[in-house]
Amino acid sequence: MDMGDLMKQAQHFQQKLAQIQQELGGKTVTGSSGGGMVTATFNGRSEMTGISIEKEVVNPDDPQLLQDLVVSAVNDALVKAKQLGQTEMGKLTGGMNIPGLF
Repeated sequence: MDMGDLMKQAQHFQQKLAQIQQELGGKTVTGSSGGGMVTATFNGRSEMTGISIEKEVVNPDDPQLLQDLVVSAVNDALVKAKQLGQTEMGKLTGGMNIPGLF
């Protein structure tokens, strides 16, 4: 394999990577806590796009409960977003885990 072929392969890889990253921006995952009382929505690029809190969990006398539910829902959604990204990137890398890629 000569240097020209290697450069073409690298460019193709970069193009596919950019395409997957763009597609991930259009996919969403939702994490929840408290039996669905708090939900957090993220896109496939791990960007938070929304949060929903049922009014029943808003208690001025117990703000810690709401804080815990929000953290739990966000963490749940982040795990799902990361898994989605790894699955999509795995299609590009043939399942190889390349550190720093996602």
